[in-house]
Amino acid sequence: MLTGALVNARSQTRYRGLNRAVNLQTDVGYGSAGRLKVAAESILSVVHIDGGSPVWLTALPDTARTFGISPFENGQDLSEPLISNGFDSREMHALVRARDGDWNLAQGLRIFENTTEPGETHIFRVTQDAELFIIAPVSPDFIESGGGAAIKVEVQPPKGASSDLSLPTPLGKVIEERRIASGTAEAYEVKKGQFIQIIDVQGQQCSDFMAMRSSALDVGVERYIDSTVSRTMTRSAYPLPGLHDKFFDQDIKPLLAVRQDTVGRHDTFALACAARGYEERGFPGHLNCSDNISAAYAPYGIQSRRAWPAINLFFNSWIDWQDHHIASDEAWSRPGDYVALQALTDLVAVSTACPDDVDPINGWNPTDIHLRIYEEDSAISHSVAWRANPEDAAKMTQHSAFHPRTSKLTTSFTVARDLWMPAHFDATGTVEEYWACKKTATLQDMSGLRKFDVVGPDALKLLQHCLTRDVSKLSIHRGFYALICDERGAVLDDGTLFRLEDTAFRWCCGSDNSGLHLREQATALGLNVRVLSLGDRMVNLALQGPKSRDILREITFTQPTRPSLENIKWFGFTIARLHDRDGPMFMLCRSGFTGELGYELFCDRADAVEIWDGLMAAGVPHGLVPMGGHALDMLRIEAGLMIAGAEFGPDVDAMESGLGFAVDFKKPEFIGRAALERNAASVRRKLVGLHFADDEVVSHGDGVFVGREQVGVITSACTSPYFGHTIAMARVAIENAELGTPLEVGKLDGHMKRLSATVVDLPFVDPKREKARA
Repeated sequence: MLTGALVNARSQTRYRGLNRAVNLQTDVGYGSAGRLKVAAESILSVVHIDGGSPVWLTALPDTARTFGISPFENGQDLSEPLISNGFDSREMHALVRARDGDWNLAQGLRIFENTTEPGETHIFRVTQDAELFIIAPVSPDFIESGGGAAIKVEVQPPKGASSDLSLPTPLGKVIEERRIASGTAEAYEVKKGQFIQIIDVQGQQCSDFMAMRSSALDVGVERYIDSTVSRTMTRSAYPLPGLHDKFFDQDIKPLLAVRQDTVGRHDTFALACAARGYEERGFPGHLNCSDNISAAYAPYGIQSRRAWPAINLFFNSWIDWQDHHIASDEAWSRPGDYVALQALTDLVAVSTACPDDVDPINGWNPTDIHLRIYEEDSAISHSVAWRANPEDAAKMTQHSAFHPRTSKLTTSFTVARDLWMPAHFDATGTVEEYWACKKTATLQDMSGLRKFDVVGPDALKLLQHCLTRDVSKLSIHRGFYALICDERGAVLDDGTLFRLEDTAFRWCCGSDNSGLHLREQATALGLNVRVLSLGDRMVNLALQGPKSRDILREITFTQPTRPSLENIKWFGFTIARLHDRDGPMFMLCRSGFTGELGYELFCDRADAVEIWDGLMAAGVPHGLVPMGGHALDMLRIEAGLMIAGAEFGPDVDAMESGLGFAVDFKKPEFIGRAALERNAASVRRKLVGLHFADDEVVSHGDGVFVGREQVGVITSACTSPYFGHTIAMARVAIENAELGTPLEVGKLDGHMKRLSATVVDLPFVDPKREKARA
């Protein structure tokens, strides 16, 4: 038996996971202001991840009329008038107006400067309850010279603080609020249009939820959330914010819409825990959600049940695809995580705080659930939580800077990291957008790309060490496609590197991990360089198609010191303005992801709508149409262009991903070179194209076979409008990669159905990239 001392030692060293409350940390991006509600005697930690840019700190105490620094211990002597430009200050101005205050009297602390080193930290004690704002203003010349900032903020509450500190900031006007104690349930009424927010107070706590339609109860009929109907209607295990967001009853009437979800991991298959389940495992008399739900619903005349169907929020379950068993584990939810739903009709709802302490689902420690009900006109946007890395603060999905225009043209949006991006547009649809890109021109919001400026005397040395191409050959106003690999030769990220100045580069890529990796390498090598995150301050559009240059001729102004539009060759760029020398600035690059002639425009989000309007006005006579992500996917597959999670990832190297063209073995050193050189001498797998006889769809992950043996896997596929049949990229054994080799793709179990295919070269169209180079 373990001794008490040993038990205590083990409990202290056990890894408890990432369980910091979601409202006690925030990440602040370039040109934005992060907000935190902080209690008196809390400790505030502010870390400048990037370094090299100013950051301001200010506070609005509960009794103050404008911003100041009185809540910060020993900060009064450093007070300065608060800046009002270079960041989105609308929320702060609204708070001051609501208190009849004067912004001109606002004060702040400038806690970081242009000379700040990466990773530098400031720690403050907060002496009053207050709303804190951390501001990272932009530099006015960041488009042409570089810039960026990433700030991490964490709050340590005072000792003995109430668990209420983990509750998220209210989403609107709260009309009812209650705490559901551990092991209990409460029923409540919700009117049509009102919102319900169900909050996990301490993290890893499940909550069974059910709702009855009031109009049916009034006539003696019970109509409630039907998980089977809801899964069928949404074609998903459970609804999520977006187009398919509704829970339905047995009459296929919508009862609720999921408006926000910070976890995205729930259960709709199993029943609420019941006495029978505990009894069969040797725990007779154990508290259970089904009995609690029946008791809570009894005053409404709702029939008691031995086992209740329910939506088990935060319950981490899955179905094993091999044996079809339902499995579960500890919940993913953190303190303050929540689901917000809007009632689409009058409801009688019930929520539980699950008492299960014999399974891992509640982290072996059942705790409370908090409930808020908001009035009908609360402005609660559709969003999900996204983290670039598990330890990061959650970011709720936002609309891009081009949303005021794209939202008028479509309601079909999909989540792309932390943004809603158009899937296709109502007036055209995917196929028409595809053909427009090939015949005329298309305009697409590509703001989900990550952008990092690498600046400093050792910028070249860092990039030479990390990228697979020879950066020393890159001139100012030029760029190239490159990879970042690990020591095994696996591709961590791909992107385009542009040289802004002798010691300033812009890396446009797919993953936030690029920035982390570059910073880690700079620190390990002791280099004098900063890796600056441009965040969502720099947005971008892709203008693609044979008419793209003609459209740009009508709206592009360049100074004589910059390359003209006509002189920008493939992967070149210039700094331009819209219409004339006074128009908004943008970086214009001869690049794209369609295989067609095209350009990309990078601009300040403040200028996004004006630049969209200018391009559309000039482009309509040339047949310009907006394009969504679905058409782009078909175009990039035809062009043989690779993406993370499909053609490349942690289990394959760059050569097997079809990216050997982006590896320069003449360069003596870079991360992953030795592994890639070894693998290139003895290639085991190769990325090839496949042509099919018809247009039956194959999918990522489908096996590629020769007889009974699997020899490869599909990485990407689509039905090509150009060819009139299905095409795919596949990674296959080198012995089966010769052009013209007949292969089969397995459907169902891989053997019951086969689709014939023939190996072809990549890309499928325009193998010399003549259109992109035109």
